Parts: sequence; structure tokens; C-alpha cells
Amino acid sequence: MRRQYIDIENPDTLSLKADTLAAPSAGEIAIRVDFAGVNRADVLQRLGLYPVPDDASPILGLEVAGQVAAIGANVEGFEIGDPVAALVQGGGYATSAIARADHTLRLPANIDSRQGAALPEALLTVWHNVFTLGNLKPSETLLVHGGGSGIGSIAIQMAKAWGAQVVATAGGLEKCTRVQALGADHVLDYRSDNLIDDFKNIGVAGAIDVILDMAGGDFTPLNFELAAPDGRIVCIGVMRGSKAEIELFPILMKRLTLTGSTLRGLGMTGRADGFAALQRVMMPFVAAGHIEPYIDTVVPLEEAMSAHTRMQSGGHFGKILLDCRQA
Repeated sequence: MRRQYIDIENPDTLSLKADTLAAPSAGEIAIRVDFAGVNRADVLQRLGLYPVPDDASPILGLEVAGQVAAIGANVEGFEIGDPVAALVQGGGYATSAIARADHTLRLPANIDSRQGAALPEALLTVWHNVFTLGNLKPSETLLVHGGGSGIGSIAIQMAKAWGAQVVATAGGLEKCTRVQALGADHVLDYRSDNLIDDFKNIGVAGAIDVILDMAGGDFTPLNFELAAPDGRIVCIGVMRGSKAEIELFPILMKRLTLTGSTLRGLGMTGRADGFAALQRVMMPFVAAGHIEPYIDTVVPLEEAMSAHTRMQSGGHFGKILLDCRQA
């Protein structure tokens, strides 16, 4: 199967090339890609800061959506032409890609491939970090730092569909207003000079059960102060820095848990288990319209560098996508 794909020539240059995609192996499917999701890990990989595992494609791209184009041996539940979205081991910035069948979601009728490309990485990230590691319960409160990001916007909707109360942070009045429209109960501007007082004023300081933190850095001690007794803080990003000076006393007194993860660190089996849970538990919410991905920008595949520039600017709200159909 001929494909076009994006190649990293150097940290500042992405170019469009062509080759032949191998047929799917046992347990795999080939997907004719309509749209590919852009993630911060892609930017880090381009810059040489996110090493590619030995079993992964060196081509950028971790999530795609389109139609099943070919099916490998020992695959059940999929037919040629089925609309799907998948997490891939690299190779997503392309017109065709290989995915494991057990890392693939069947898309409901109300979700097209454009929206579908925004789902796999965000859904699995939130499921593993908020619902598995964080063990969020319907009666609890979740704080999402970075509510305007692709992951943040999905996390808010998943938690609300689950029945939890949601507090979020975002940068600036416009983003805060848009995050509020996603269903968050409270949204605070993280640029505030008195952020901790803002949390106190809405009555949640010291009462947040689970914190999804994409910021790191100086937000780490803030999270300790905001967390409820037995609170769980899950770090998935370090936008404010990878180092933090902390006091251990709050961890002891509140019995806090500080943890984190990366999707690649989950391993094949962990990701497969996550997708099985998503298909069973969360995709019915997607089909019912309770979880809807928000798209910030769609750019042609050959202009992938502009998508990375948009992500690095931090000005996006929701998901950045590549349109792979016209390449």
C-alpha cells in the first residue's frame, strides 16, 4: 500500500515523502488515515527529546482516524471500511498507518473521522491517569490544570459524565470562558496573582480529591495545598518545569499520593486493557454526545511544521489535527 508520510529532516524541518506500507501482521489492521492528531510528544520527538522505542516507527504521529483498509490474521470485530480511531506506535503522520486491533476504537455514528482523531490519546491518557491511577469516584472533585488543552477538555467531559465535580485552570479570560462551556463547575485563571486565594474563595482549597497536572514545576507545592486528605495528584506534563522544591510534611499529614505516567510506559498490554475499558465504559458517553472532542486547528499533512508551531505557542484550545486525505 503506497503512502505519503512526514519525515524529520532536522529539528526545524519536516518534509513529505513516500514509500510502501507493509501489510498488517497478525493482530493488526491497516487504516486509511483521514486525520492524524498532533501531540506534545510529537514536538519533543522532532526536537530529539523523546526517544523512540525500538519497536516503534520513527515516523511522527501517535493517533489516527479513518477507515479500515486491510486486516491481519487473528483479528475479529473489524471489517474493511469500518470507521475507526487508533493509538499507533508511531507512523500516524501519514496517509496510511498500521495499528494494533486492540489499540483501536470503533467510532459511533455521531463521531466522524475528524473528531475521532482527537479521541484515542486523550481518552486513554485521562482514563489511565484520572480513573485508574487517580481512582476518581462520582462523588469526588477533580482539578484539571490546563483545561483548554486537548487532554484537559476531554478530562472535564469524562469526569462530568462520570458524575464528579470539576474545577479547572486555564490561561486568560477567553480560555476560562470556553473551558466553563465544557461543563466545568469552576474555572480559574492560572495567571492570577492570587491563585491560591481564588481556590479558597470558591471553597475547594484542601478539598480536591484528584488533580490532573500537566504543569509540574511551581504548581507541585500548590497541588499539595489544594489536595484533600487522601488526595491523589497525577502528573502527566511539566509545562512549568520538571523540577520543584516541595515540603514533605503535607504528604505525611494528608496521606497524599503523587504519581504520574506516560502512555508509552503503559506497554502494549496496559494500553490494550485501557482501550477495552474505554470501549465498554466511556464510548457509550461519546455515542450519547456527553463527550465531544474540541478541534482547534486542522492543517494539511504537508504543513505539519505549522501545526507544531501552533502547539508550541500554547495558544490553542482543544486538538490540533493534520488532514491526511489530500496529501
